[in-house]
Amino acid sequence: MANEIGPDTDTEDPYLWLEEVTGDKALDWVRAENSKTSSEISTGERFDALKTELLEVLDSDDKIPYVRRRGEFLYNFWQDAEHPRGLWRRTTLDEYRKEQPQWEIVLDIDTLGKEEEENWVWAGAKVLRPGYHRALVELSRGGADAVVIREFDLEKREFTPEGFVLPEAKSDVDWIDENSIYVGTDFGEGSLTTSGYPRIVKKWLRGTPLSEAVTVFEGKPDDVTAMGYRDKTDGYERDFIHREINRYQSKLYLHGNNNEFFVLDTPGDAIVSTHRDWLLIQLRSSWRVEETNYPAGCLLATNLDAFVAGERDLTVVFEPDAHASLEDYTWTRHHLLLTILNDVKTELRVLTPQQGAWESAPLPGLPESGTAQIFDTSPDDNDEYFLITSGYTEPSTLRYGQALGESEILKQAPSLFDASSLTVDQHFAISLDGTKIPYFVVYPSSSTASPTLLTGYGGFEISNTPYYSGMIGRGWLARGGTYVVANIRGGGEYGPEWNSQATKAGRHLVYEDFAAVAKDLIDRGIATPETLGIQGGSNGGLLMGVMLTHYPELFGAIVSQVPLLDMRRYHKLLAGASWMAEYGDPDDSEEWSFIQPYSPYHNVHSGQKYPPILFATSTRDDRVHPAHARKMMAKMREQEHHAWYYENIEGGHGGASDNKQLANKWAMVYEFLWKKIKP
Repeated sequence: MANEIGPDTDTEDPYLWLEEVTGDKALDWVRAENSKTSSEISTGERFDALKTELLEVLDSDDKIPYVRRRGEFLYNFWQDAEHPRGLWRRTTLDEYRKEQPQWEIVLDIDTLGKEEEENWVWAGAKVLRPGYHRALVELSRGGADAVVIREFDLEKREFTPEGFVLPEAKSDVDWIDENSIYVGTDFGEGSLTTSGYPRIVKKWLRGTPLSEAVTVFEGKPDDVTAMGYRDKTDGYERDFIHREINRYQSKLYLHGNNNEFFVLDTPGDAIVSTHRDWLLIQLRSSWRVEETNYPAGCLLATNLDAFVAGERDLTVVFEPDAHASLEDYTWTRHHLLLTILNDVKTELRVLTPQQGAWESAPLPGLPESGTAQIFDTSPDDNDEYFLITSGYTEPSTLRYGQALGESEILKQAPSLFDASSLTVDQHFAISLDGTKIPYFVVYPSSSTASPTLLTGYGGFEISNTPYYSGMIGRGWLARGGTYVVANIRGGGEYGPEWNSQATKAGRHLVYEDFAAVAKDLIDRGIATPETLGIQGGSNGGLLMGVMLTHYPELFGAIVSQVPLLDMRRYHKLLAGASWMAEYGDPDDSEEWSFIQPYSPYHNVHSGQKYPPILFATSTRDDRVHPAHARKMMAKMREQEHHAWYYENIEGGHGGASDNKQLANKWAMVYEFLWKKIKP
């Protein structure tokens, strides 16, 4: 049982009123801070030029229209100056190969918003397969995670009269067949988890009210969520429930012959998936089965029906080493494509099951440099894949190929900034415990100690791999800056243990790693504390807060976006409870003892010297509560520190709901850094 903390320290917080997201007093405070920040940062020739150039990148007609296959069509969601909210559109592969393909407009979000007088933001769609003639379209008001779901007829290109409709909520839906869906939503009191996500999965039949949907599964209140789905592969139709207990513990349930769901006997922290006959188990920790011990980070394959029957004939199809980890995997019809990181550099392999053995070969025809990502496949139908390659100085290229054949270039993005004088290096810093921490540096070849922007994330097993960004290129690199990405622990660059050693009581490693990279940049003469700025968002925004309060002497300026900062109350705000497996439970005195020492809100003090910091968030962020940034700013303002604040009214967790807002957001970030970092 958890050791409860004594008196509730919430009552000692003078800024709890800022947690009222749309309270009049809170919003008046937001408007006042926005006005101050805008008058200082969002003005002048450089800011105007930054905003214009960044909007040109976002609205460019030359950017790649990335597509996903749904039956005979390739679907794309497109935003530009004429369509700021976007177009959902489609074309064929033959047409897409043309320099200027003809697109069929499926749904115009700008027109829809005007007609319905709603601030709609596209949030995605789930298309019924096979047939691909119906979709469950998700629309967000202002960019929030909560969405309205409406059935859409893809043949008539209109919303289905009397179709499935769900009001705004953090819902999850999936097609069972044309006339029924699995649905998890806010059914009323007790139907959501403490994280605010669906706990109950129901089967909902067409033509019946939601109140008559039949419950098929219930998770526990303290779970993160539960969701139902059907594998509709012809001949392999199966129904599943995915129960997410916490960020790193989940269970997969299979529908059995007795009309009930039963749990698959796999490790609770493993990532489990199926394809036709196959069950794949990706381990986050070691697993001993009979006489064999399988290490963390490996990928196992077995026959699903045999596994359910009790057999444990497991084949290792990937095993990590000190340098290589499995970043991702995806099926085509007959092959398994692996994305491997080797010291944060990408390698792709094709695995082919052959009568109990697995043949392995490199994915043919790929460039040797840069990062590669499998963007889409058609595992029901064929062995095609769509692949994106890019690098810090290499614009994105979209390739199309067959798993064991050569690929063709479908689209290439233009160069959005002059990279001819830029050099990319990889270095390794030594963290406090002796661990080597990789980081990439993109810098002007002829420059030393130029204004340097360092970024990192360090959480939730998310890897920071090299990628091309016209925003970073124009906003920072083309203006003579150096850009650095730190691959710190907490991420997934070296597999699950790169993350697990830095969760809960090990969280300090994330911050020691980032500080080690900063110190290494200074020791190498790449930057000085005066020329070194840092930026991060969400969990990376928390990282920025810790750098502010624990390592202020290393930095000239800091930008913290949509951040977590009050780690005493994060689990009580919006989706925060779902992250306790990452950070710990503040209500447990033992766990609070390792959270409190780094919680930025509890470690900022008057009389200390801190670098200037900009906090940026969104009123419509219903994932990380804007109160984190609000309260930290108010406290720093009271203590007379150099801090700035901007809260976009729209935008959700991304901080912007269209390209103009996004350009303004990043122009503000870069202008702040250019102003505050000494040349």
